[in-house]
Amino acid sequence: MPSLSFTSNLTRHTHCPDGEFEATTVADLFECYFLRWPEVRGYVLDDQGTVRNHVIVLVDGRSLHDRQQLSDALTSESEVFVIQALSGG
Repeated sequence: MPSLSFTSNLTRHTHCPDGEFEATTVADLFECYFLRWPEVRGYVLDDQGTVRNHVIVLVDGRSLHDRQQLSDALTSESEVFVIQALSGG
């Protein structure tokens, strides 16, 4: 099953444990995850359901291609990582 993990800087703000769900796209994976942990949704997606500007999503080590529809395909072995981008100087 595809897995979903979050960096520790995001876990400081909300409870977001790693999870595995049956999913064929990133949208499916997020939907399954957010049904179980709905409070995480607002940290990852904006009100239109697109990935927030300050969030990076990696699918099998590569940047998410479709940040709006989340249509990137997953395999049963896919690993998805959500990273809160840091900024500052």
